Amino acid sequence: MKLSWLDVRGLGEAKEAILQEALHYRVEGIVVDDLADLEGLPPTVSKVYFPQGKELPAEFGDATIVIVDPENHGITTAELALKHPEVDFGRFVEIIDAKTLEDACESARTEQWSLLLFRDPTKIPLEIVIAAAARSQGSLVTIAQDVEEAEIIFGVLEHGSDGVMMKPAAVGETSKLKTAALAEVPDLDLTELEITDTEHIGMGERACVDTCTHFREDEGILVGSHSKGMILCVSETHPLPYMPTRPFRVNAGAIHSYTLSKDERTNYLSELKSGSKVMAVDVKGQTRMVTVGRVKIESRPLISINAVSPDGRKVNLILQDDWHVRVLGPGGVVLNSTELKPGDKVLGYLPTEDRHVGYPIDEFCLEK
Repeated sequence: MKLSWLDVRGLGEAKEAILQEALHYRVEGIVVDDLADLEGLPPTVSKVYFPQGKELPAEFGDATIVIVDPENHGITTAELALKHPEVDFGRFVEIIDAKTLEDACESARTEQWSLLLFRDPTKIPLEIVIAAAARSQGSLVTIAQDVEEAEIIFGVLEHGSDGVMMKPAAVGETSKLKTAALAEVPDLDLTELEITDTEHIGMGERACVDTCTHFREDEGILVGSHSKGMILCVSETHPLPYMPTRPFRVNAGAIHSYTLSKDERTNYLSELKSGSKVMAVDVKGQTRMVTVGRVKIESRPLISINAVSPDGRKVNLILQDDWHVRVLGPGGVVLNSTELKPGDKVLGYLPTEDRHVGYPIDEFCLEK
C-alpha cells in the first residue's frame, strides 16, 4: 500500500479544515513542525515531526516519526534512536547534484525512513534512488508539489516511491492524493464462458484501442455489449500472416461496447481517447492500468458472439468479422473469433453491479 503524508506546516487558517479532511480520508501521516499540532491526533495516523530549518527539541512529545537533516541538525538518526528508542527516525535529503543523489541512495539503503526532495523536474534521479533501495527494508517518501506529480511518483519504475508527502493547496486535494495512492488495480475473478452461437450482422464501426504499453501474450482487455458480462479480447501480440504484430493494440469491438477503466468504471470504446486509462487483464485475472495512445474507429463487417456462464448469465460481444480478431480461452488459448462454435470456452468477467454513467451502482437495470 502506498503512503500518503499530508504536510500541514504553514497552512494558516485552512489547517483545521484540511486536517479534518485528512483524518476522514485516513491518510497515513500528518507532517508538522510544531509538536503542539500533534496533540489530539488519533493513534490511527503517523504523527510525523519535520523541523526543517529549526533546532531539535530535547523531547519529541507525541511524535511517532521524526525526520531530521543530519548536516543541519548535527546528529545522526542512529544517535537519536539510542536516546529516544520509542520514536522512529528518518533522514531528509534534498537532491540537487551528484553528491546529494548519492546521499539519497545511501539513505535509501540504510535508513528506516527517507524523505526526499528532488529540485529538478526529471524523475531519473528518483529512478536511481528506487533502484538503490531495491533490497532495503526502509521506506522512501518523496515530496510532491501537487496531485499530478504524486501520481507520477507513485508509478516511477513501475514500483514507485513507497509514499508521497504533499502540502495541499486547498480542501479537496487530500481526497485526490489518497485516490492516487490507492491506484493499484484489484485482480478479477474470471469465468469460463461457453459459446452458444455466432452471427454475421453486417457493417458497423469497430474500435482498435492502441495503448502506450506492450501487452503480454496472455493479456488483453475485457469487452462486452452489456455492463454485466465481458469477454477477454487478446492484443495483437500473436503472429499474423499478412501484417506485423502490434503488441500495443487490441482490436476490441464495436463502438457501443463497454470496457473497464479506473475505479471499476466502465467506458464505451467510442469515448476512449489519447490519455484515457483502460484495464489490462491476463488469463489469471491479474490487472494493471494502461494508457490509451489513440483509438482507431473504422467501418468494418461485424460478428456477434453469444456465450453463457455456468450459472446461466448471458454475455454478448460484437467484434470485427475477421479471423485475425481474437479472444482468449482457458489457459491462454488464442481463439480466432470467426472460428468460434457452440461449446467452445472463452474467458470472461461478470460484474454484479449495474452502471450509471459508468460507475457501479446497486439499482435495477435491464440490458438486452
